[in-house]
Formats: sequence, C-alpha cells, structure tokens
Amino acid sequence: MLASSLPKPRVARIAVSNFFFVSGLCFATWAARIPDIQHHLGLNQAELGTVLFASPVGSMVCLPVAGVMVTRLGSRICLLIGSIIYTAVLCLIGGVDHVWELAALLFLFGMAGNLMNISINTQAVGVEALYQRSIMASFHGLWSLAGFTGAAIGTFMVSQHISPLAHFVYVSVLIMAIVFLFVKSALKNDLRSGSGKSGFSWPDRSLLNLGILSFCCMACEGCMFDWSGIYFRDVVHAPEQYVTVGYTTFMATMATGRFFADNMVTRFGVKNVFRVAGCLITAGLLLAVILPQFFTAALGFLLTGFGVSSVVPLAYGLAGKSKTMPAGMAIAAVSTVGFIGFLFGPPLIGYIAQAFDLRWSFAIMAALGFGTTLMAGRATRLVAGAV
Repeated sequence: MLASSLPKPRVARIAVSNFFFVSGLCFATWAARIPDIQHHLGLNQAELGTVLFASPVGSMVCLPVAGVMVTRLGSRICLLIGSIIYTAVLCLIGGVDHVWELAALLFLFGMAGNLMNISINTQAVGVEALYQRSIMASFHGLWSLAGFTGAAIGTFMVSQHISPLAHFVYVSVLIMAIVFLFVKSALKNDLRSGSGKSGFSWPDRSLLNLGILSFCCMACEGCMFDWSGIYFRDVVHAPEQYVTVGYTTFMATMATGRFFADNMVTRFGVKNVFRVAGCLITAGLLLAVILPQFFTAALGFLLTGFGVSSVVPLAYGLAGKSKTMPAGMAIAAVSTVGFIGFLFGPPLIGYIAQAFDLRWSFAIMAALGFGTTLMAGRATRLVAGAV
C-alpha cells in the first residue's frame, strides 16, 4: 500500500499538520487585511465583490491542472510548489496600487491555494491510512487554529499601523521557514486507489446530498472569512483597532469545535451534530444582523464559528464510507461541490450588499446556513449505504 521508506506515522502527521497550519495562516493573513486594501483602492462593496471573484475563478481553473500535477509529480512536490507560489503572491498583494493588479494576483492566489489544498488533503488521506483511524478533523482544526492566529496577528498589525505589505512579508518569511523545515518529512508516495480511477467523477445522489450540505456550510464560512472585518467596520462601527474582533472570535470557536468534533459524534450521532451545527450558524448570523452592536455581533460570530466547525471534517469522513465510489474520489467530489459555496459566496455578498445592505447579505447567508440542518437527514443516509 505505502512504501516502507515513508516516514513513521508520527513524523508524517507532524509534517502534514504544519502544512495545514501554514495554509490556513496564509489565507487568514490576506483575509485580515481586506478592509485596509479595500480602503486603499477606494472600492465600494460591489466592486470589492467583483475583485474577490478572481480568487474562485483561479481556483476552478486550477482544479484539473492541480489534479494532473498531483498525480504525475506527487503531492509532496506539489505541496512545495504551491506553498512557494501561495506566499509569494501574498507578498505581492500587499503592495497593490491598482484594482487590476489585485484582481490578477487574487486569480493566482486562488490557483496556488487550490494546488496546496489538493496536495495537503492527499497527504492527509495517506497519513490516515498509516494511523488506520480518522484524524481528518484534527488536521482541519489546525487549519482553523492558523486562521485564528492569522487574525490575531492581523489585529496586532492594524493596531500598530503596520502596512499590509510589511505584514505579509513578515508572515511569508515565517511560512517559508516552516515549509522547508518539514517538507522532507511529508509522505513521499501517495495512497493509490485499487479502482484504477484517477480523474474527477460527479457524485451520485447520496454524495451529492452531502456535497449540498457542505455547500450551505462553506458558503457561510467563506462569508465570515472575507466579510466579517468589513461587517464590523461598516455595520457594527467598531473602532479601527477592533475591526478584526469578529473574525478572531469566529476563528477561535471554529478551531476549538473541530478538536471536539469526533467526541460529539460518538455521544450524539453525526445527524444530530449536523442539525445543531446548522442551527448555530443561523442563530449566530441572525444575532449579528438583528443586534449589530459590538458584543452581540461578536457573540453571533462566536456561535457561527462553533456551527461551521464540525461540518466539513465530518462530511469528508462520511464521504470516505461511500459504497459507490473509492474513498479518495468520494472525498474529492464532495469537497468540490462544497468548495463552490466557499469560493462563490463571498463575491455574491458584495453584489447583494451594494444593491441592498450588508446586513441583508448576512441574513441571506443565515438562511443558507440552515440548509445544513435541512440536509442532515438526507446526507447521513450515506452511512447506511442508501443510494
């Protein structure tokens, strides 16, 4: 299955964990300074939404290319390539002076991020095989923990009036040090499916239901990543040094929840966890919409973080139990459907906010988040093998 030359499970897990962390840190570093870059370029909500659309376009364009690269070169080499490009583009984003520059760089940022995402999840599947038990939630928990760390660093940088360019360079140096320290300990050979299939396959009905559930959750997650800071600035009217508080509270509870996800499923069942998660997402966003004061909005984002925390890791775990598709392909299919919501939700919010109000955008996301609760029953029938 895996070559005997591969690192020991513990060593490989530590290496892959660090790559999940730096991936989340890179993305969170950009997200934490979106309000500053928007202000620097003089963009309104709709214009920002249009520019943000460049990142998902880059990700979708890269999807087939990344699949071929990982298959031919291996996930470890692609992880190194993606990490270098991801951090290099981050630095360039910090120095933009024109809208077209930001759009072009976000396109490349999306491509590099998608290559890194596919590579680290391929590595995670291999490490899970070495452990012979589910550890995917802990990997995603580290990605979220990195998001919290990036938000905290962003809050400090803003309070000290450090420019986005200097901020991004400091973080990129740290990321590159971690990458070159741990890349040799990552898995050299990827786990191969015995089916012989290597391309993307459209999911069957049961997997599609799971993908729709993930879509509802990840659209709300993408909303929080790209728009929480702007919501605190323009709707909550938080002081400049505290505009990242909502994002920070969201990331803190999202990271915390992922480390407890497996125990919650053992005690209450995956269907109930999904249902409660959808209710928390909706309640949190509606609280921030109805009572857009500093503490109530922060509490709302906190609840939203707990809500989204467990959905994606558990969805990947369920997909791996599919009886109609190899585990790796099933996870990739569900991930693709869900990731569409994560990527295309934030640009859509910009258009809605420009036409109506940013609070309306968050209210619509709250309704979409409840789709996680509504889809819980259909999605979890996959466990019983229903088609």
